[in-house]
Amino acid sequence: MSAPILALDGLAKEYRGLLAREASFTLSVDRRFDGPEIVGVMGPNGAGKTTLFEMIAGSNAPSVGRVLIAGQDIHQVRPRERDRLAIHYHQSYQVRRFRRTRPAFLQERARSAYPLVHLFDEPQFNTQDGYIGFMLDFFRRLKDEGHLVFVCLHPTAPFQLDILNEICDRFLFVSGGQVRAYDDFATVVSAPDIRLYLGDVAPVMPGQRSEMIL
Repeated sequence: MSAPILALDGLAKEYRGLLAREASFTLSVDRRFDGPEIVGVMGPNGAGKTTLFEMIAGSNAPSVGRVLIAGQDIHQVRPRERDRLAIHYHQSYQVRRFRRTRPAFLQERARSAYPLVHLFDEPQFNTQDGYIGFMLDFFRRLKDEGHLVFVCLHPTAPFQLDILNEICDRFLFVSGGQVRAYDDFATVVSAPDIRLYLGDVAPVMPGQRSEMIL
């Protein structure tokens, strides 16, 4: 049996204040992704979505647990080669630097020449409408070529939910330090706390009457 494309093995990140003894925020996740698919990721600002992506891409070290990509722990790979396993496309193109814990020569070489996991963080940001179709085709092509694709959106307009509904096979909702999984769009937008998070952009569900403006 081959290794899953991505395994988040008992992964957690704990943040503490400079003087605080107790954790101010902890994000925990334990999940695996066996094959190529497109996964939609949603959650409130500050919920830990970017931290999750950074841990998967190897730019933010977990407090405990491992990130295994095709069986290789990305945090044991030389930093300059980690994008051969997972690559994080940040909407603001920010480059964050993290302190190295070990010299590169003591770390492993990446066992892949090209990224297997692609993490898109708010990819619609500053994207003209005419290019969104090309962007979605790119996501589908990556999946067809055997890659695992994550698309993180913070929906503020119905068309962004339409994007997730059209291209995503499964969904993750990040909130309160937990990562919950959903198998389809109807289920994720039916959860009461997720509808509260979506607010006015939450889709009308079957049997639900939309409010009429008089």
